[in-house]
Order: sequence, then structure tokens, then C-alpha cells
Amino acid sequence: MKPMTKNLWREIRASRGRFIAIILIIFMGCLIFVGVRAAGPGLNESLTTTVQKAKLSDVQLMSTTGFTPSDIKAAEKVAGAQAEATKFTYATGGRNALAVALYGFDRKAQLNQLTVTAGHLPQSATQVVLDKRAKTEYNYKLGQHFTFGNTSALKRRTYTIVGFADSPQYIDNGLRGAANVGDGTVRFFAYVPQSQLTIPASLLSVRFKGIQGHNTYASRYKKARDHKQKALKAIFNKRATTRSDALYQQALAKIAPESAKLAAATQQLTQAQAQVKQASGGQVTTTPAIDQQLAQLKTAQAKLDAAKQTAKKQTKTTYTYQDRSDLPGFSAYGESSERIAAIANVFPVFFFLIAALITFTTITRMVEEARGQIGTFKALGYGKWAIAKNYLEYALIAAIVGGVFGLLFGNETLPRFILALYGQTIPMIATVRLQWGSSALALAFSLVATVGAAAIVVRRELQEGPAALMLPKAPKSAKRILLERITPLWSRLNFNQKVSYRNLFRYKSRMVMSIIGIAGGCALILTGFGIRDSIIASGTRQYGDIVKYQAVVSLKGSAAKAQAVLADDAKYQSSTKVMADTAKVRFGDESVASVNVFTPKTDDFAHYIHLSTPKGQPIKLPQQGAVISQKTATLLGAKVGDHVAVTLTGGKRVSLKIAAITRNYIGDYLYLSAAAYQQAWQKTAKSNALLVRLKAQSDHQRNTLAHRLLQSEAVLGTSFVADQKTSIDNMSSTLNPVVMIFIVMSGLLSFVVMYNLTNINVSERIRELSTVKVLGFYDREVTMYVSRENIVLTAIGIVFGYGVGNALTWYILRQATTAQVMFPLTIHWPGYVAAAVLMAVFTGVVILVTHKRLQHVDMVSALKATE
Repeated sequence: MKPMTKNLWREIRASRGRFIAIILIIFMGCLIFVGVRAAGPGLNESLTTTVQKAKLSDVQLMSTTGFTPSDIKAAEKVAGAQAEATKFTYATGGRNALAVALYGFDRKAQLNQLTVTAGHLPQSATQVVLDKRAKTEYNYKLGQHFTFGNTSALKRRTYTIVGFADSPQYIDNGLRGAANVGDGTVRFFAYVPQSQLTIPASLLSVRFKGIQGHNTYASRYKKARDHKQKALKAIFNKRATTRSDALYQQALAKIAPESAKLAAATQQLTQAQAQVKQASGGQVTTTPAIDQQLAQLKTAQAKLDAAKQTAKKQTKTTYTYQDRSDLPGFSAYGESSERIAAIANVFPVFFFLIAALITFTTITRMVEEARGQIGTFKALGYGKWAIAKNYLEYALIAAIVGGVFGLLFGNETLPRFILALYGQTIPMIATVRLQWGSSALALAFSLVATVGAAAIVVRRELQEGPAALMLPKAPKSAKRILLERITPLWSRLNFNQKVSYRNLFRYKSRMVMSIIGIAGGCALILTGFGIRDSIIASGTRQYGDIVKYQAVVSLKGSAAKAQAVLADDAKYQSSTKVMADTAKVRFGDESVASVNVFTPKTDDFAHYIHLSTPKGQPIKLPQQGAVISQKTATLLGAKVGDHVAVTLTGGKRVSLKIAAITRNYIGDYLYLSAAAYQQAWQKTAKSNALLVRLKAQSDHQRNTLAHRLLQSEAVLGTSFVADQKTSIDNMSSTLNPVVMIFIVMSGLLSFVVMYNLTNINVSERIRELSTVKVLGFYDREVTMYVSRENIVLTAIGIVFGYGVGNALTWYILRQATTAQVMFPLTIHWPGYVAAAVLMAVFTGVVILVTHKRLQHVDMVSALKATE
């Protein structure tokens, strides 16, 4: 080895504590930066891989009259399209007559392939494959018999369970959609041989080969899919007319014999009337018998016309389109990954900046401490580059080791851990690709914080001559501080306290860096708790403070009939009639689709939905204008007094003034009084739903009530708030492990930062501390001589950390807000206590380590170091 190379390794060995600390800071910074930023893309790529392997359709069409081979050929006229028709319906079955999504199984089908988790696919007409959820949630087992309800369009009712499977059409094990049978909520899906279903194929799945290379959540994929879907709609808009006409002609052909008989009978009666008129010389035109037959013919004709009208309605073909975002749980998964990505754009960046700042300071202090060595090298004739290279390589090695290991661990551990947690509820193939952009950025920051710092300081030091460098820097002169001017306070401080406070203000750069490091660590810990508390608070506040009802009953018939069923339930408290609808709201260039519109029909609406301004002031529905939810107003960029365009489903577009903005966290809402609705649409709002207040219910009690309401034939369906809250809680719980990772890593960073800063402080002041020991101070007093400063800085850092933590949490939540959910800034007191306690514990550990180190200081060597 060359002498300078030997010196480099000696330097690393001599300062291994500091060297390891630098590596750890860079390691943790890169790990969090790359790992968390890789989680969002990893979630999307994993699901993309899963649905591509299962060949999930891009677009699905539902037809009121079924699909034919001609429809499949028509769909495949779109470039790259692959289409398959499937028999599909909703049915009831199994224990408690649960709602089931029933599909026809075709072994030759290529799209929407099932993934068998137990058993096998149907091989005979008597076998059925159930959703894996039927096994895990409802305890069905292989070999058991599964019986469908009487209304199921099946050739037989009972089948043998031969397998359980996952379907790409249902990615979230907790969501299966809604139905118009059973209790209105689909519990699981079932596949029987297609030949067993007695209905035409009502579901057409279409997959476009040319767009499968795109991430399924990427805007590029959505644009390509929308383009293909537009071409598909153009074809089927024509097919609807052709199909309707063909089916109508088939229906007419069935009643053609009746029509012919009726026409012949009419002709015979006309001839009979003519004969009567001729025989009577025009005096008599009919007879009682002819009149009777005419009446019978009119009745028959009326029946025939009614049959034609019925046939016209039954043969009218309409198509309903849905894409992947309409599948149960698909959009919610995408929003969840977006939230993680949004958090990753802020939290890890702040984390890494703190790590880089402390590393920069550490390297700077290290080079400044080596002034004497640099001067010696210059005196021995070494060139500037040879000397600089010694310290640059030191920093480079630390950056490369910490950075590379941090990148690899971050990219391979955190995303896979998060994917494993999601995999418990969402079956998918874990796919994590190296995030080259994030890795390059993290490595660049690491090099700037280490090599860059070393380069700046070495360049500055090398500008001085060998003699100046070999002399230690003159210590900073002491100055009177502000506390000294407060005589009553200063006079009550003992000697050690006065020294500590003077040193704090004497080394202002060290004080500022310590406060920044401690405040940054405390802020990161507090932010972790804040994200968790705020996510939980969105559901708690929405369904505790705002929504006071427990169910929404959509009416098909008389409200009185539904209320009679409700009144028989022991958990029923009260209900109110409302007009419930959905609307598209536009303001300027911005629009929000699927806004829930409520118009109350009674005066007790406030008992069911509490409307209040974002500041908490109650809102009463105005006679003119509308009350709009806070999230909707934010998306639109609208404020009180603005006019928005509102288009109800199937209704005309009207302009409404925003009379007030109400606090809301989940979903988009618009509220109107009956008078405001009348004024806007020039008609009376008709009640079509009930908001129902219920006492606490179990899942079984809710299912029973929903089933009874459907059986009354006065209800279209029932939506329970408990189900929505569970969905939100499940969505929120997926982020809890991510938040815990943030808290743990932030705590580790805080500890390393505090240790490193204290280590630097002690190293810089080792002669001063040795002098104090020589003067007779006890070990504990020497330790407190330094540690007292740490305690004060920790207290100041915690206070600043609280402020920074709140600001950082607010910003992250703002970035994580989606089209459906906004998060209120909420940090409960345990978060503040935990952040303060952790920082205090870290300070205590650092003080203990410092105490052990100071006990073994070689005082003579330290005092003679400059000689």
C-alpha cells in the first residue's frame, strides 16, 4: 500500500464509530427514500402482473337481451380485441340464502381465468366452484353440497363443491359488490358449468392485446382503453338497433298466427255486417250477435296490442359498459397505492434531507479536525490532490457502502413487506422492480452529503499554509449572553449551569445543527403517529359526527310498506324520507361525477345528517341554493357564492348557487331543501329512499333485515353504514404497518443523529473536558458538563419538532387526499407523548454512552495533542 492509502485505512479504523455512524445515516436515508417510493409502484405493478396473467378483461358489456356469436365477432372488429360471452346472473344460495354472483364456467374460455386455491374446476354438470371467501369467511368445505334458491336460472338446484378459487374480477377479498337479490350485498361468487344456466349469455368480456404492456393504473393505459372502448361503443350502438329489430320480429312471428286469425275474424265480421245491411236495405247495419263478436274481437285486439308492446319492451336491447375501475375493490386498491405514493413523495424526502444534513455536518467536522494532519502532509511535500483524495475516498467509501446497501435493502425489503401485508386480503403476484430513478437520486444526495462536504472543506483548508494548518484553530471567544443580562435569573444558576448555557450560545452552529437534527427526528416520529391518527379519524368523524343514520333504504314502492317492515325490527329507532339521486357537478373547467344528492322531505333531517361549516358552525338548509361538501368544493375550486352546474341522472342541467360548504371527509355530497329543489327543477322532489336510525346490530341482524326488506317488494336494496365504515377501516388498516415502519426508522435515525452530534461535540472539546477532569471534577460532573447542553437542546428540539411535525403531517395528508376521501389533521396526545419520550430516551442512552467514554479519556494525551 502507498502511504496515503495506509493512512486512509488507519483513519477509518481510528474513527470507526464516526465512520459507522455516517454509513448508518446514509443507509437509513437511502432505505426509507427508495423503499417507500418503491412501494406505490410495486403495488400497481404487482396487480398489473396478476391481472395480465389471469387475462382480466379491459371492458365488460352487459346486455338486456343477451349476446350471440355475431356480437362476439362484432366486438373483435376492434383492432386487437379478444371477446368472450359468459352467462351471468345474481342468485341466492347456501346457508341463510346469501346473495351470490353466479357465472357459467366454460373450460375453453381464455379471459378472466380463475386461480384455484383448493380442489379443482368443475368437470361435470353436478359440480360447483366457489369463491375462496366462501371457505375462509363462511366455512364451506370441499365435498359439501351447495343449494341455490328457487329463482336461480339453473337446471338443478344442488351442486357438489369441488373447488375454491380467486377471480381477477374480484381482487379484494372483502368486497364483492351489490345485487338485487338476497340482502342486497354479494357475499361470494360461484361457477357452475355454462350448460347448467338456462339464460342467454348476458356478459361480454373484451380484452385488447395491444394495451396489456401498460400499468393498469397508468394514465397511458386508461387513455388507450378509452380509445378502444369508444370504438366498441360505436359498433354496439348500431348493434343495439339491429338486435332489437331482429328480436322484435322473432316475437311478432310467435304471435303471427293469432294476428292472422284475428284479421280473418275481423274480415268475416265485416262481410257479415255488409250482408245484414244489404238484406235490410240499409235499415240495419248490425245484430246483437255481431256486436258481441265485435266486442270479443276488440278485447282480443287489445290483448294482441299489449303483447306487441310487451314484446317491444322485452326485445329492446341496451348495453351497459364497465371497465376495470368499476370492478369491486379495484379503484379502492388504486387509491390506496396512490396514498402510499403521495406519502412517499414527502416523508422519505424529509427523512433523507435530515440524514444528509447531519452527514454533511459530520464530514465537515471530521475534515476540520484533521487540520494538523493536512498541514503535516503539505509540509512533507504531498500535493493538494493527493491530500484531498485521502478524505474524499473516506467520504466516498462511507457513501457507497451506506448508499448501495440502503438502496438494495430498501428496494427489496420494504415494498415486499408491504405487498405481503396486502397479499393477506388481495391475492396477487408480488412484483418489485428496481427503482432506477429513486436509486440514482438517493445515491446522488448521498455523494453530495459526504464527498461534496469533504471536497468543500478540504479545498478551504488546503488554501492555508502548512504552519497555519499545524496549529489548532483558536477557540471562539466567549461573549455575554442574553441570560446574563437577566440578573435575578442568572444569579440563581450554579457554575456548571452557567458554563453550559454559555457554551450553547458560544457554538451557535453546533446548537442550530443539534436542534435541527432533534426537531427533525421528533417531527418524523410525530408525523408517523399523525398519519395513522388522521386516517382513522376520517372514518370516525364521518360516521360519528356527520352521518347519524345507520342505513339507507332505496324504495321501489310505497315508503309505508318499507317502514312497516322496519317497525317490526327490534333495533329500529326512526326513519325519514328523502329524495336520493346522483349528479355531475361542474364549475368552470373542473367537474365531479357521482355526487350524492339528498333532498329531505321532513323537518327532522338534522337528526340524520349533521351539516356544519369547516369551522364547526351548524348549517340549516337554505330555501335557495345548495349546500355542498368540503371535498367536492375543493375539487371544483368553488367557494360560497359561486354558481355550479348540476346535472341529475337522466335530468336536465341547472345552475345552483353554493349557499354553504359543509364539513365532510368521505364521498361527495350536495344537499337541497325541498323548496330549493322545486325552484331549480320546477317540480316537486319525490321521496325514493329512507334514512334509517338503528341501534347497534350484528352482521346477521343486518343481513336478516335487508333480506326482509327485499322480500317486501317495496325496496330495491339496503346500504348499511357499518359496511361502509368497515371498508374504510380495512383500507386504513393497510397503511398502519407502513406508518409503524416510519416511526421505527425515524426513531433509529433520531438516535444515530443524536449520538453522532454528541460524538462530534465530545471530540471537538476533548481538551476542554480533560482540563475539567484535571481540575478535580467527578466523572458524573464531567458528563453533565456536556450532557446538560444535550438536555436543553433536546427540549428545544422537541418543541420545534411538534410544530414541524404538524406542518409535515398536514402537507402529507393534503397530498394523500383522493377523489373520495380527505383526511383531517389529527394527532392524539399519545403521539406527542411518544415522540417526546422517545427523544428523551435516546438522549438518556447517548448520555450513558458518553459517560462511559469520558470515564476512559486519556487526559494527558488529550492535553498534549497539540504539541
